[in-house]
Amino acid sequence: MTAELDAQSLAAARGLVADAASIMVLTGAGVSAESGVPTFRDAMTGLWSRFDPEELAQEDAYRRQPALVWAWYLHRRELVAATHPNPAHLALAALAARKKVTLVTQNVDGLHQRAGSHDVIELHGNLFADKWLDGCGRCDPATAIPGTPPRCGLCNAMMRPGVVWFGEELPRVARYRAEHAAETCDLCLVVGTSGLVYPAAGLPGVARDHGAHVIVVNPQPSALDQTADIVLRGPAGVVLPRLWDEAAAPA
Repeated sequence: MTAELDAQSLAAARGLVADAASIMVLTGAGVSAESGVPTFRDAMTGLWSRFDPEELAQEDAYRRQPALVWAWYLHRRELVAATHPNPAHLALAALAARKKVTLVTQNVDGLHQRAGSHDVIELHGNLFADKWLDGCGRCDPATAIPGTPPRCGLCNAMMRPGVVWFGEELPRVARYRAEHAAETCDLCLVVGTSGLVYPAAGLPGVARDHGAHVIVVNPQPSALDQTADIVLRGPAGVVLPRLWDEAAAPA
């Protein structure tokens, strides 16, 4: 295993990408950070600095103070909406245009989709999606009663952010698809994740156990380095465009 971005490790990684028939990519917060997306805790600025984000990102908090939590998520949406996909996002979209790529992300910002990636598996949901809390089954966003938060016009259920809160299970279909991709790929590319958040962090090990090679791209050491065949130490936006030809460049 190589722990620095040198010519030998880069060439070896390029060879694995070129030879792979099926690639699973797992991305984490490091990719979004390069676009200026604030981390979970970095979003706690200004009037939000007195709150603990872990206390806001859970169902109990929403039931107690729905207006407060909904406003915090609107604040986060505004921060993310002001950012743009970076060369890492663009490079992954370019790779998927040439090879079979299953893109699994822990990020909730939608930047992969904005960069042109399709059918992204979002393990932790999407910040810009909404769903219903205790809905009646006939709730329709088109007829929701505006408010903070909006409510169903039929049953008065509250709309909630479509992200995974603390204490909640990952979306069942997304988790199944991600595990299937890990079991069937011949290359797992892990980008910008610390490898500390499970079950996502277990996917590279599943891929390795099923015979796939693993490449880790991260500026800092991560818990997944020991799982990797090659570790490329550097920012995703710098490293990924060098792993395959014709990677997209920022406009």
